[in-house]
Amino acid sequence: MGTNKLGIHTFYFKRNMRYSKLIRCAAAFVAAACLWGQEPRVTPKASAGDAGADGVSAAAISGSGQDPAAFQRGGKVFATYCAGCHGIAGKGGPGAPDLIRSVLVLDDEKGILIAPVIREGRPDKGMPKLPLSEAQIADVVAWLHVRTYAAGHRGTYTYGNVVTGDAQKGEAYFNGAGKCSTCHSATGDLAGIGKKYDPFSLQARWLQPRGGNARRGAAAASHSASPTVKVTLASGESFAGTLDRIDDFTVSLHDSTGQFHSFNRESADSPKVEVNDPLQAHTDLLRRYTDADIHNLTAYLVTLK
Repeated sequence: MGTNKLGIHTFYFKRNMRYSKLIRCAAAFVAAACLWGQEPRVTPKASAGDAGADGVSAAAISGSGQDPAAFQRGGKVFATYCAGCHGIAGKGGPGAPDLIRSVLVLDDEKGILIAPVIREGRPDKGMPKLPLSEAQIADVVAWLHVRTYAAGHRGTYTYGNVVTGDAQKGEAYFNGAGKCSTCHSATGDLAGIGKKYDPFSLQARWLQPRGGNARRGAAAASHSASPTVKVTLASGESFAGTLDRIDDFTVSLHDSTGQFHSFNRESADSPKVEVNDPLQAHTDLLRRYTDADIHNLTAYLVTLK
C-alpha cells in the first residue's frame, strides 16, 4: 500500500541521538522523492477513497460538503503519491506529519492553504513537489476535508465486520477461562441471542451490559441487574436501595419509595457501605479480556441462533 521501506532504516541510526532527527528528515525526503510519479507497489485491499472505507461513511462525505466523486478520486491520488509518507489514512508516518490533525488542513477553505503546499512541496521539510494536475490537487483537498470531518464527527463513523474471531476458541473461552458458563447457558438465557441482535450490537451488549452509562440513577433503577447498596450509619440506622453513585467521597441511592439519599464517606463516622452488583463479573473481566478473547467470544455468540 505504498509502503515507505526506506523509512524503516532510519531507526538504525538511533545510537547517535543528536543526529537522529536530521537523519529521519533526510530519509523521509529520499523516500518521498522515490515515490514521486510512481504507482504504489501493492494495491490496498480497500481503497482509502471508497465511500465507507476506513470508517468514512456517506454521512461524513455529505456533512463535509465535498463531492463524493472527488473524494473517491482524491483517495486514489493520495494513495499513489502521498500515502508512502503520510500513511494510507493520512495519519502520518516516520518523518511525515498527521494531516488529519494538521492545523493547516483544519483551517483550509477550498484548498487555499492546502493546494500551494501540494503544488510546490516543502523541500526544506522533506516533501518534494509532486507532478499533479490542478484537478488532482483539488481531489486530494476534497479527500482531506472529508477525512478531517469524519474525525471530528464520530457519529458518522461506520463499523466494519466484528465477526473476525474463531468461534471454536470463543466457545472454549465461554466454558473455560472466561467462566461465562457459570452464570449463562448457550441453551438457556443466551439461546437465540445471535438471531436477536446484529453482531456489533451483540458485542457491545456483552462488553458493556449497562450500555456504558457512567451515571446509573433512575435510568438504571428499572433494570433487573441494577446494583443495590446498603448504607449503615454509625448510629445503626440503615438505608437500602438502588445505587445511584459511589466514589471515594460520597454514596447515594434511591430507596424503594423513590426517595433520594446521599451520604458523606469522608466524615469521622463514615458509614458502612455494602454494594451488590449482579454485573460485577463483567466489570472484572474488562480488565482481563484480550483482543483475541473479545473477537473469539463474539464469533461464538453469533452462532447461538
